[in-house]
Amino acid sequence: MTGMDWNDLKYFLAVARTGSLTRTSADLGVSQSTVGRRIAEFEESIGMVLFQRHQTGYFLTDEGRELLRYAERVEDGILALERGAAGLDKTPAGTVRLATSENLATDLIIPALPAFRDRYPGICLEIITSTVTAELGRREADIALRVVRPTRGNLTVRRVGHMTYSVYGSREYIERHPPIAGEPLGGRHFIAWDDGHAFMPAATWLAREYPGCKIALVASSLPAQIAAVRAGLGLAVIPDFLTMKEDFIRVIPPDQMFSAEVWLVTHADLVASARVRAVGDFLTEEVMRANPELSGRQAPYPAPGAR
Repeated sequence: MTGMDWNDLKYFLAVARTGSLTRTSADLGVSQSTVGRRIAEFEESIGMVLFQRHQTGYFLTDEGRELLRYAERVEDGILALERGAAGLDKTPAGTVRLATSENLATDLIIPALPAFRDRYPGICLEIITSTVTAELGRREADIALRVVRPTRGNLTVRRVGHMTYSVYGSREYIERHPPIAGEPLGGRHFIAWDDGHAFMPAATWLAREYPGCKIALVASSLPAQIAAVRAGLGLAVIPDFLTMKEDFIRVIPPDQMFSAEVWLVTHADLVASARVRAVGDFLTEEVMRANPELSGRQAPYPAPGAR
């Protein structure tokens, strides 16, 4: 094993996880030929064939699966080293990766960033928006703003807000489609999540409470659903704080729905990092407290249709 290039571990781990040179090259930002060459050089340096090459992809050999266990331990050690080094940083400067949902990013965080930039000009914020939870332990993100509290991992979790949900429709749609027989959804259509997002709280609530409702549109993002409500296509479950500037009518109030806590999550190794702490404190103090719908200071909710 003399002459092994430790950087080749990165390529080995990526191909082992994707089973594809194409996907690995896209993930790592290099050419497929580079990935193939680095894998071949790695196999030569350790004297083992780690992958079986097929037209359908790269598949680990028995030796490859055994080596993967050791490579992942090395990766865990390197990631721990990176987190530890970041935690030693006492200057609020550098890059911080923040993972959150698209609606929290566009409607809550980004509007407040000019004030953040004025306070911390040395911090470059990278915002990762996805309904898929980013792994903080793998450094996919340094800090996360989530509505689901994580239950595993070496994480520090802080409650920073409370998100309530209601069923809304546009004023025009509500006027054109009065309820039938006193049922709030009677005769009205709904804008729903697609099957790929059936795990979302709004999707599970609709499937449980109104399994036979009429569907006007299926969408894969909350901004698309809000746009559909605005266009008068039907009703949708929307977080209340997102409707403050909209001319929407609340059809089902939050006390008849569900709610979610908003959690600020950081890896325990990064709690001492000045730049990560600056981002976390800003999200808590400036963003959440400035929004009454999220901080719990909101006024009593009007009756359905009162808006």
